[in-house]
Amino acid sequence: MPPTDANAGSNPAPVHAGAPVDPGPTGPRADDAGSRDAPFNGFTVEGDEEDGEETLDLHLPADFLARFVGGTAYLLDQLSTWGPVATPAGSFHLVPVHLEQDVPLVHRWMNDPAVARFWELAGPQSRTEDHLRAQLEGDGRSVPCLGVLEGTPMSYWEIYRADLDPLARHYPARPHDTGIHLLVGGAADRGRGLGSILLRAVADLVLDRRPACARVVAEPDLHNTPSVAAFLSAGFRFAAEVDLPGKRAALMIRDRVLRDVL
Repeated sequence: MPPTDANAGSNPAPVHAGAPVDPGPTGPRADDAGSRDAPFNGFTVEGDEEDGEETLDLHLPADFLARFVGGTAYLLDQLSTWGPVATPAGSFHLVPVHLEQDVPLVHRWMNDPAVARFWELAGPQSRTEDHLRAQLEGDGRSVPCLGVLEGTPMSYWEIYRADLDPLARHYPARPHDTGIHLLVGGAADRGRGLGSILLRAVADLVLDRRPACARVVAEPDLHNTPSVAAFLSAGFRFAAEVDLPGKRAALMIRDRVLRDVL
């Protein structure tokens, strides 16, 4: 199962991968994302039953992929070109993962017990590689990134289209909702407020670079108090409790219209 929670507090935990919730890390399904046979925002929605759980997969039409060869650039507004931003902790840059170069570092972080508890990706390096490759070779709805602070990689992020993710079946999704999964890699960087600083910076970066996006969302484990607190400190509001495969999550939302208030 992909990551289930994003950690920004004392213990790293993601909010989830590629599809951070259903696939990534069942319950109330408010405002379902449409029928299984209906088109969803230009995507085909298909349903399945696996091991007693309903799953959802959203597929890009072949003609769409033919027109937009750079799917990643289109779905997340050329994330690779967003550039660095200034934060109270220093210059911060989201850099898309390079598979061969970055797998060893991400693998080491995933095997930290504090991270593994939430992401559930501990094990051989091939497991981390498969997790990253699925996103990098996918249709572009999720982009795995390293968080580089003052020139040093120190965190792992997944920026994804929440409205095109299985998560959309568990909350009233809106077009272009953008999700965040985060883990802070080094123990020395946890528990001192750095996660909140970076979460706010990345959420604002998404809103600045994605004009069609009105909300940034996350779904940390409800019981991961440090993570939930980090999101609240970063200007997210607690919207609801949602039952997701493998966890009960706190749905956190940062609204464009409230960004100057919270």
